[in-house]
Amino acid sequence: MIVAIDGPAASGKSTSAKLLAKELGFLYLDTGAMYRCVSWAVIKDEIDLSNDRQLLNFLKIFKIDLKNTGNRSSFYVNNKDVTDLIRKSNISQRVSEVSAIPDIRDFMVDIQRNYAKSKNCVMDGRDIGTVVFPKAEVKFFIIASDEVRAKRRKLELESLGEKKSLSELIDEIRRRDDFDSNRGHSPLKKAFDAIEIDTTDLSIDEQVKLMLGIVKQKIIGNKK
Repeated sequence: MIVAIDGPAASGKSTSAKLLAKELGFLYLDTGAMYRCVSWAVIKDEIDLSNDRQLLNFLKIFKIDLKNTGNRSSFYVNNKDVTDLIRKSNISQRVSEVSAIPDIRDFMVDIQRNYAKSKNCVMDGRDIGTVVFPKAEVKFFIIASDEVRAKRRKLELESLGEKKSLSELIDEIRRRDDFDSNRGHSPLKKAFDAIEIDTTDLSIDEQVKLMLGIVKQKIIGNKK
């Protein structure tokens, strides 16, 4: 079974997906973090995204590994642990641009499908239910108010030793929403059969409980 969870930045989808996967005993795959890994490598290697040959050569040697240990997902790029590095604000400012490149998206979609092949998996991102797994058995689209999402992002940055004002983060989130929703390749959008959940006024426990109930009902229905 594939559970697809899509939604804009800081809507709560990754935290929910991780906990939901744990409750179900499913594999968890954070595709947003995977695009952050590519963005980190692009910045580090100073890749010119407009240079097709340079980009394709970069993708030929790019290797990403995911390790799940306990409640933590660790990401490795070419054997380097980048789990904390990819959460930095400089990555957030580039990830929409990097992830909009068709060659990069096609490359990453293949990796994501291979990870989840023949597995029970909870996967979150922006195009999981529309592009990566359009036939996923359960699809969620997670939203939240701009202010609440900015507050969540602020806490995440502070845990990494970075400080930004709430107004700065609201502006960043709105710009990213606009870019992700209007890009030409695999834009952020709600799948026609996705269940929308607004997490603005929900605790993590409440949203996971709600989603868990829906998935379990689907599992029961499949067994009949």
